[in-house]
Parts: sequence; C-alpha cells; structure tokens
Amino acid sequence: MFIVLEGPDGSGKSTQTRLLAEHLSSRGRAVVQTREPGGTPAAEAIRALVLNPEFAGLDDRTEALLFAAARAEHVAQVISPALQRGDTVVCDRYIDSSIAYQGVGRALGIDRIRELSMWATGDLVPDLTLVLDLDAAQGMSRVGVRDRLELEPQAYHDSVRRAFVELAIHDPERYRVISGVGTIQEVATRIRLAVDEFIAGSPA
Repeated sequence: MFIVLEGPDGSGKSTQTRLLAEHLSSRGRAVVQTREPGGTPAAEAIRALVLNPEFAGLDDRTEALLFAAARAEHVAQVISPALQRGDTVVCDRYIDSSIAYQGVGRALGIDRIRELSMWATGDLVPDLTLVLDLDAAQGMSRVGVRDRLELEPQAYHDSVRRAFVELAIHDPERYRVISGVGTIQEVATRIRLAVDEFIAGSPA
C-alpha cells in the first residue's frame, strides 16, 4: 500500500508521516517512511538545490523539472522496490505537491505538471492521499527558518492550500482531508482513524 501525506507548509506533514509509519509498524506492517523531494542521495541533492534561498531567481519550469527528476529517482530506487516487496510506503509529499506548488502556485498548468509527474513515475499513483488542511497563514507561522518556497508571498501559499483541497474534492475515493488544527496527537488520531478505515475497506 502506498500512502501519501500532503498539505501546505507548516501543516505538520513530516511529524504526522513519522507517527503514521510508527502506527502501521505497530500493526505488523513492514513500513518504508520517506519524503519528497528526497529519499535517495541524488534526490536529496536535488532537494538541497531546489529549496536553497540562494537560487531565488530559479526559472519556474526549471523548478518543476527538478522536482520531477527527484521524483523519478525516488520512485525507481525506493518506492517501487518497496511496493514490489509488499511493504507499505508512507511518503511526505508526492505528485500533488508539484500540481499545487508548480501547476497552480506557479501557474504552469495542472494538466501539464500532472503529465510530467506521471511520466516521471511510470504512472504510479498512491492508494490513499491524506491532505492535512490548515489555514496557510497559520501554517507559515509555525515555520522557523524558511526555504526558497516558504519565502514566497502569502498569496502563493493561499493558492497552494486551495489547490490541495480542490484535488481532494474531485477524487473523494482516494483522498481524505484531515484538519490540521489541534495538538499533534489530536491530528494523529484523525489520521489513524482515516487510514484504519481505508485499510479495512480495501481488498486484501
């Protein structure tokens, strides 16, 4: 099973990815916890480049291509092999982040970015995507030292948040929108309930 956590910056994805991986491991599943961009040495090197504030003037298309390149490496080296072994993959960000941040936020086009990402991943789509929804301004208030994307204006982050929710609305079978408001444990409980319910309703 391939589970992805998405959402705007500061929504708590990284913490909740770890807690969900721990929960699923406690249920006896072999779990691979990973993140995007990243997950392999090459993809982590791309992450360091694309999120570096030093490259503030990076062309939008270059940014989109770098994210796609990191994703292609990540899927080929980590995600696909894990799924082939029968492991459960829990990933912090995936294709929807590119759609939200580059397709909508950068106005490069949802269909164009989706097509690029699907080509990069060999059409690998998550079984379940959890969108942690939180007011973008509230999320950004949680962020300390900001990377290149986090330094974008508030309007950019507002558009990204709306994009994630819109994606979920149009495919309710694969997405679950989880409120990011509350304590870490309150949000973790909502996620566990949603995931356990999804697994219980999935074919063996």
